[in-house]
Amino acid sequence: MELYQLRSFATVAEVGHLTRAAEKLHISQPALSAQIKALEDELEVALFERTSSGMVLTAAGHRLLAGAEKVLAAVQGLRSEARSLKGAVAGRTSVGTLSDPAYIRLGAFLSATVERYPLLQVELHHVISGAALERVRDGQLDAAFYYGELAQAGVAGLALRPMTYRIAAPAAWRDKVEHAASDEIAALPWILTPTISSHNRLVEELFRSHGVTPTKVVEADQESVISSLIVSGVGLSLMREDVALAKQAAEEVALWEKGRATTTLWFIYRQERVGDPVIRALLDVLHDTWDLREGRREEALRRR
Repeated sequence: MELYQLRSFATVAEVGHLTRAAEKLHISQPALSAQIKALEDELEVALFERTSSGMVLTAAGHRLLAGAEKVLAAVQGLRSEARSLKGAVAGRTSVGTLSDPAYIRLGAFLSATVERYPLLQVELHHVISGAALERVRDGQLDAAFYYGELAQAGVAGLALRPMTYRIAAPAAWRDKVEHAASDEIAALPWILTPTISSHNRLVEELFRSHGVTPTKVVEADQESVISSLIVSGVGLSLMREDVALAKQAAEEVALWEKGRATTTLWFIYRQERVGDPVIRALLDVLHDTWDLREGRREEALRRR
């Protein structure tokens, strides 16, 4: 059984006449008649009654026409989907993530990417901020979420949101930190991230103007771990402002009001790949995920 036979069957049933059906299909009447006869032979049933006025479906023809139309509709749907995928973005891309998924809107980003670009496979790699920048620069990651200064040669970025960090201490240290000077704060035990991390650099920059350096007691490379250690009474550290304020309200931490660090959350990629279909696809999704279209926020590209 061939698709052209089913198409001929459906067309003859529609117009009820061999000659008109042949004209619609752009074939000769004998060829069309032969196709109908071959289909009837294969199905071992008569599909039409030949009358002086045209072709009339038999009872079996009525029953089988619905199935033939479903097959033809399915084939047309397959062709339409194939056409929609022609030239579509496809392949595999590696994206670095950091912080917590909700804060960088990772779920919304991935959901929209899967829906809009079904042939694009996204691999996620959780990294600390400084490592994200280096891996994008070196080509180990195609793109990454990143916060901090964007001053690497050849790396460009889309600015997503400003970020503010606060100095958080265990709640039991409230009296120690509430009116403390910067040197007193620096002298307390600190939980710091590895030197490659933007988090670490924010701490350095915050205290550089005061001419002091925090005393590192513990090193941790994940913000969720750092927050847990602060609440547990291990030491002070920077904590993202939204998290810090929530924990302060819950009386889990105390904040040093004189210290704030600000930076920017970026989505970064190599500048040379600005025209790459995969990078353009990811940026397209981010513009919607972060509501950046139509001038609501300018795309920020920094090149060095």
